[in-house]
Amino acid sequence: MIASMTGFASATEETPQGSLAVDLKTVNHRYLEFQTRMPEEFRPLEPAMREAVAAKLTRGKVDCRITFTPAPTAKRSLAPDAGAMAALKSASKDVMAQFPDARALSVAEVLHWPGVLADASLSSEAQKELVLSLVSKAVAELNSTRTREGAKLDAILRERLDRIAALVKDAGPLMPGAVKAFTDKLAAKVAEAGATPSDERIHQEIVLYAARIDVDEELSRLVTHVAEFHRVLDKGGACGKRLDFLCQELNREANTLGSKSVANEITRISVELKVLIEQMREQVQNIE
Repeated sequence: MIASMTGFASATEETPQGSLAVDLKTVNHRYLEFQTRMPEEFRPLEPAMREAVAAKLTRGKVDCRITFTPAPTAKRSLAPDAGAMAALKSASKDVMAQFPDARALSVAEVLHWPGVLADASLSSEAQKELVLSLVSKAVAELNSTRTREGAKLDAILRERLDRIAALVKDAGPLMPGAVKAFTDKLAAKVAEAGATPSDERIHQEIVLYAARIDVDEELSRLVTHVAEFHRVLDKGGACGKRLDFLCQELNREANTLGSKSVANEITRISVELKVLIEQMREQVQNIE
């Protein structure tokens, strides 16, 4: 199955200390980009979170948001971190040695220094393990959401491919009629000029005209690209870039078909082909 790059998932866990929530939102992107918004206490977990996302997704811009809402009745235990205070004391001592007139840090300043005052409800190992568990759960849900969206995109693309195949089939029989119309028109003009329609020069003009408007090669390539498109969809996986390339090739052949057109019906088919291909490209931009 193919997967969309657009999706949303969330996972929430209620704890005695409060509610912990992980939200994942993805949009299309050329590569895999991971961004986070979370309390600073969980920053050390970012590499593990990035690995969990990269294990399931290959493309897309992923926005991960972690929020913690303390319970109104939860007891909050605030305890200064001994290691952080020791490091701050050492740094303060070095600064005072260089700048004797500098003012010493107050108790309030020490407590507000990043990392000194640890909130046990957020920084415990149990809570950190819970964060990783919620991230894994949210990634799994996100992957399922993107796969379901991919199934819808698959159906849309196959419907457009069937329509393209039908138009290509309709275009094939039109070419002999275009050559015959040119032959009759040329013969009529030659007859008006008093020449013989069977002259060799007339046959040469007809052959050159038929070669100039021949679109068998373009129609064959369109059929080939449609078949390859189906094969890539059947294979599934991360195929968005390849499908985008195939859309470019389909559009190239449709443009050539239009430039060689000598009949209104062929021009109409070329225009409709380009409309369908553009609709496919818009959908392919969201495929992983």
